[in-house]
Amino acid sequence: MTLLGGGTETRVVHGGGFPASAPAHDRTIEHRFFTGMAIAIAITVLAGFARSYYLRPYFDAPPLQPLLHLHGLVFSSWIALYVTQTSLVATSRVRTHRRLGVAGGVLAVMLVLVGTITAIVRARHGAAPPGGPPPLVFLVVPLSDMVVFALLAGAGLYFRRQMAVHKRLMLLATVALLAAPIARLPLGILRHGVLVVFGLSDLFIVALVAYDLAMFRRIHRATAWGGLALVASQPLRLMLGGTGVWLAFAGWLTR
Repeated sequence: MTLLGGGTETRVVHGGGFPASAPAHDRTIEHRFFTGMAIAIAITVLAGFARSYYLRPYFDAPPLQPLLHLHGLVFSSWIALYVTQTSLVATSRVRTHRRLGVAGGVLAVMLVLVGTITAIVRARHGAAPPGGPPPLVFLVVPLSDMVVFALLAGAGLYFRRQMAVHKRLMLLATVALLAAPIARLPLGILRHGVLVVFGLSDLFIVALVAYDLAMFRRIHRATAWGGLALVASQPLRLMLGGTGVWLAFAGWLTR
């Protein structure tokens, strides 16, 4: 297995991208980084959906439809599972991590299905975030989130035996879901445009790039390709959303 996608072939430990002879201090930093990223993601999701979902009774929010409850349950379960999985690796309980990985694959499929259906149904009802584009135009954002998440999570599961690749792809897949909670933070972020929302979510990618550079003095291939795919998809989906072809397709979906 290669350490960073090129150069000398190196045996790596089960926990990540370090050689077997790497100091325990370096592995501790790695575990703390990925666990910290998982916790930061969970806090972002909690803060973004606190008013409309997690703490909804305290903010006099309107009742939620059953589909939205299912959506919240599935997406929250993914975040909870991601935090659990990173914590298990950090505490060297890799066997339990692998067993839960089966549930993670099933949950990922459910997330894509429920996320896609929810996006289409809400667009059909004319729902869009306050300050955002019209519903049919905006539909390109959540549907693209599902496509990017599916690609990154699928690749992460495929490379599950290459832990350095696996953990980066699973992190990036989860980051692909963060535009929605960030847009709902009580800061009026969406008023500045969807690209600003994407830019804030991309700070998690920047942190991963900075970690790779600090630890290895180069960017891991999974970080580079996965991060590039995620970032490149963001302006592309907005460009697509304003085209007649997309509006016709979105109209067909919501009928």
